[in-house]
Amino acid sequence: MSGVVLTSTYLGNIQFYSKLVHFSEIWIEQHCHYTKQTYRNRCKIATANGVMALSIPTIKPATEKCKTKDIRIDNSQHWQQIHWRALEAGYNSSPFFEYYKDDFAPFYTNKFEFLVDYTFQLQSLVIALLELDCKVQLTDAYTTYDDALDYRDALSAKKEIEDNDFVISSYYQVFENKFGFIPNLSILDLLFNMGNESILVLQKSASKH
Repeated sequence: MSGVVLTSTYLGNIQFYSKLVHFSEIWIEQHCHYTKQTYRNRCKIATANGVMALSIPTIKPATEKCKTKDIRIDNSQHWQQIHWRALEAGYNSSPFFEYYKDDFAPFYTNKFEFLVDYTFQLQSLVIALLELDCKVQLTDAYTTYDDALDYRDALSAKKEIEDNDFVISSYYQVFENKFGFIPNLSILDLLFNMGNESILVLQKSASKH
């Protein structure tokens, strides 16, 4: 298999990014029906008080079923400021926050209308920082893909889903002495704590197909 199909995520977790390590082509699904309480608009980070969930507020569509690509961000709320302050508080003392913060800061000041545009551009930045050698594109329609593994239903924010292709690999975390190792947080937790060694952790966490 040379490709993989995934749902869109907001600063996806280690499990999500471990799927990108061994694939040359990545499709991000944007035509599936949008459902609440998923990683499409939320991520989990570590703070001095434990795990914190950051959620991007969205505007409820007029119809009951709405495609992910049509979901708008509710910019009437000051979520960007809240998220950035949380990231600063959680990772200011991490080894690589200062190194990467200028890359991510514009995403917490610039406004985006559609959720998938925002998360896709963030994802593209993360892939570049990880130096992953893959082509990433949004889907044109909800369909199957030849020579691609389908992980669209493999990641869930609501419950643990058995994933035989993901192995939790520990790494240094700022608050590990306080809480122990916290697995499968946002990719930012890995980047801010491990820097350019992040790719090694992802490689250990992924099965090769």
